[in-house]
Amino acid sequence: MRDVLDDLERCWRDGQPTGLATVVATWHSAPLPPGTTMLVTPDGAVTGNVSAGCVDSAVYELAREVIDTGRPTLHRYGVSGEEAFAVGLTCGGTIDVFVERVDQSGFPALPEVAEAIRSGTPVGLVTCVDAPGALLGRRLVLLPDRTIGTLGDTRLTAGVVRGARDLLRAGRTETLRVGRDGDDLTFLVASIVPPPRMIIFGATDFGKAMLRMGSFLGYRTTIVDARGVFATARRFPDADEVVVDWPHRYLGTEASAGRVDQRTVLCVLTHDPRFDVPLLELALRLPVAYIGAMGSRRTHRDRVTQLTAAGVTDTELARLSAPTGLDLGAHSPQETAVSIAAELVARRRGGTCRPLHTLHGSIHYRAGEPSR
Repeated sequence: MRDVLDDLERCWRDGQPTGLATVVATWHSAPLPPGTTMLVTPDGAVTGNVSAGCVDSAVYELAREVIDTGRPTLHRYGVSGEEAFAVGLTCGGTIDVFVERVDQSGFPALPEVAEAIRSGTPVGLVTCVDAPGALLGRRLVLLPDRTIGTLGDTRLTAGVVRGARDLLRAGRTETLRVGRDGDDLTFLVASIVPPPRMIIFGATDFGKAMLRMGSFLGYRTTIVDARGVFATARRFPDADEVVVDWPHRYLGTEASAGRVDQRTVLCVLTHDPRFDVPLLELALRLPVAYIGAMGSRRTHRDRVTQLTAAGVTDTELARLSAPTGLDLGAHSPQETAVSIAAELVARRRGGTCRPLHTLHGSIHYRAGEPSR
């Protein structure tokens, strides 16, 4: 939704209905995840895509049809038979795509949703994507302090809201299945949450390269350094935020304010014990996604000795990725940033870090699936 929001809101305000296609579920090597959207405007313009090109043309035609009829539909695109050849689905995957018409009468809460997304407020869009009768296409909007909309049944609405809020709190976009009167109802819960944070400690060339990589991966980036002459917006124009402060003091303030969470990535690139030791002593006790520290083997050994003396346990030290990054043979700041980014993606997705040509099975798989 975030990628198509500007065009969607513009058409909504102009009273022009649009066709919105959303990926509901994927299997095997489908390239884009659930929640990915494509918007088709009345004049035929397209924003976004649902399959990285494989079935976008077919979905485009379906969206134009739905704009005219107003009837939402759930369609599956796979790799079998003539249909796969016709729509060009060559990736080997299967996707379910829900296509609906969006206009002022069907989505009156869109301005509130747009405001929440732009302000960084978590918002959940709950859409009935598979159900008999008039329930198909019904929508709830979940905001932190209230729910907008109803499914026409108080008990059903309450049950769906409970399940959807659990997914929103976790920041997950998934389908929610509910039984009612012998029917199986399917709802897509699209959780739109602020981007995760990447906090980079060290206003250096390595920090600059990592900042660009973090932005590329979709993180909200912050550069932190105690040396004001180096930590400037002029030197780091691409950063979302540049902070002059002692690293451990800044991290402590952010953690106390609730601005550090389980998706936060911490990259410690100063390799100076004055900064690193107090920072890591705090960081290793926070529930963050990743803590990486730059430095040689000797630097790391010295750092571990000081952290152990400060009371950091072996369990806490095991959370530290140091030296940070994968073994790519990297030398330059840019190559080092690639190696760190590769480790981040592997941890997040459960990758093996082995060359794909040496493996078997699906290229796109979920963490926890059997090893390939």
